[in-house]
Amino acid sequence: MKRILVLEDGTVFHGEGFGSAIDQEGEVVFNTGMTGYQEILSDPSYCGQIVTLTYPMIGNYGVNRQDFESISPAVHGLIVNEACSMPSHYQSLGTLDELLKAKNIPGLMGIDTRKLTRLIRKHGTLKGKIASAEADIAAIVEELKSAPLKTDHVQSVSTKTPYHLPNTGRRVVVVDYGAKSGILRELSQRSCDVVVVPYNTTAKEILLLNPDGILLSNGPGDPKDVPEALHMITSILEEEIPLFGICLGHQLFALAMGANTEKLKFGHRGSNHPVKDLQTGKITMTAQNHGYTVSPETLAGTELRLTHTAVNDGTVEGLGHKVKPAFSVQYHPEASPGPMDANPLFEKFMNMMKTTKEEGKEICLNA
Repeated sequence: MKRILVLEDGTVFHGEGFGSAIDQEGEVVFNTGMTGYQEILSDPSYCGQIVTLTYPMIGNYGVNRQDFESISPAVHGLIVNEACSMPSHYQSLGTLDELLKAKNIPGLMGIDTRKLTRLIRKHGTLKGKIASAEADIAAIVEELKSAPLKTDHVQSVSTKTPYHLPNTGRRVVVVDYGAKSGILRELSQRSCDVVVVPYNTTAKEILLLNPDGILLSNGPGDPKDVPEALHMITSILEEEIPLFGICLGHQLFALAMGANTEKLKFGHRGSNHPVKDLQTGKITMTAQNHGYTVSPETLAGTELRLTHTAVNDGTVEGLGHKVKPAFSVQYHPEASPGPMDANPLFEKFMNMMKTTKEEGKEICLNA
C-alpha cells in the first residue's frame, strides 16, 4: 500500500503504509530513542504529533502488556525506516502493525528517516500529513499552511473525572495534563494514596482531598494553552503543600511563578539526553519529550532557582522554589531509559512530604 508524507513546505516522502489506512495530519517531530517505541506511541504527550523514529528498525521485540503509558494513544502517526513484521521476545503478544491497526494510527515506512530528521533539525518542526499516494499534494500543502496547530491537546488527553488508586501511605493528588502510567506506578510503589484529577481542577477542590503532596504531570503542547493551571498552582503553594512538576508540569510551575516559556526549534525527544545537576555537578542520562522550554533569562526576579541544565544546549531542566516546598524537572524521572539515574527524584518528593508533615505537626503542637 503506497503512502506519502507531505510537509507544509511542499516536501514529499514516498513509502509503504502500515497500521491504519486513514489520512492523518499533525506536527512532525523526531525521537532518537533506540528502544521504547511502545511507550512513545502510548505517551499522551505526543497528542497531535506524527513521530519519526530515527533508529533504523522498529518493532523487533513486538508489543507487550507491560509497556503502555496510556490505554488510548493520542499520537497522530508513526514514521519508521523499517517496521519489523516478525518480532522476537518472550513477552511479545503481537506486532507493531497490529497495534497501529487496533488503535487506528497510520504508519509510514520505507522512507529516508535520516533526511527527514535533518530537515526538521534545520527548519524546525513542521506540520505534515500521512496520506494516500494518489492524494492531491498541492491541496494538502495549502491545507497544512492554512490550518493552525490545535490548542486543546491537554483537554483531550486529561481524565474527565477524578479517580482513586487507594494505598496506605501519603496522599498525592496528581493533576492530569496527560499523565503517563509510569508516574502513577512510581507513586504506588512508594505506597502513596493517589487521587488523579482533571487538568482544570481548582485549588479549592484539591484542598478538599486533604493532600500531603501535589504532582503536576507531563502533557502535550504549549503550557500557555492551560492558563487555568496557574492560579491553582499559586494557591497550592500558599498552603505550603509540597509540589513536584514533571515536563509540562514543570513549565506550568515556572509560568505560575512569573517566568516565561518559549518553543524550541525541534524539541527534545529521546532517551539519551544528559542533564547536569548544578548543585552536585552530577550528569544524569534522561528520557525527554517536550517542544517548549522555560526561558532562563525570565527566572530573574522570581522566587525560582535554576537547579538543572541540559548538557547539549544549556536549556532549563530543573527548578526549585527558594522558599516553598516545591521543585520541578523538564525530563521524565519515571521513564528509566536503561539507567535509573533520575528515579530518586520521587524519593526527594517523598522526603519533602514527610518533612513538611512533621514540621506542620510540630507547629500545631506548639500553637
